[in-house]
Amino acid sequence: MRAKLKRWLREGVVLLLIAAAAMLVMDQFRQPTLPSTFVSAPLQTLDGNPVSLAEMSQDRPLLVYVWATWCGVCRYTTPSVANLAEEGVNVISVALRSGDAATLSQWLARKHYALPTINDPEGKLARDWQVQVTPTLLFIEKGEVKSITTGLTSSWGMRLRLWWAGW
Repeated sequence: MRAKLKRWLREGVVLLLIAAAAMLVMDQFRQPTLPSTFVSAPLQTLDGNPVSLAEMSQDRPLLVYVWATWCGVCRYTTPSVANLAEEGVNVISVALRSGDAATLSQWLARKHYALPTINDPEGKLARDWQVQVTPTLLFIEKGEVKSITTGLTSSWGMRLRLWWAGW
């Protein structure tokens, strides 16, 4: 019985390592090629507040969450990002092709998500940033992109990447 448990544990560790390697390769393949002006571009939230990614990331790491209301995977990731924002984590989201400002504001209110959001109704930011996958999560510290991941990510995975970005 003990030998069988040991074998299962070893195989489980090997499978986890293979899965982690596959995720890293996929992230490298799908990550956007950001322009040099990425963090300095003037942006504006739904409520009209101007924001600068460089300024927002000076004191603590910033999570930039690119998502869409129509994205199936975002249904699972967005609540985690909204919870992080409610806890005071430095978060800003970019809603990709999710309608006009009024439609997006109504959608966020209906879902009870209170997170600062930049609307990208035509996908111009996504094209400029070469974001091809939703969701895409960018982790920025002091104006420098430290990490990018795409697809399904857990709350703990986001926290770990934010911690890593600030380390």
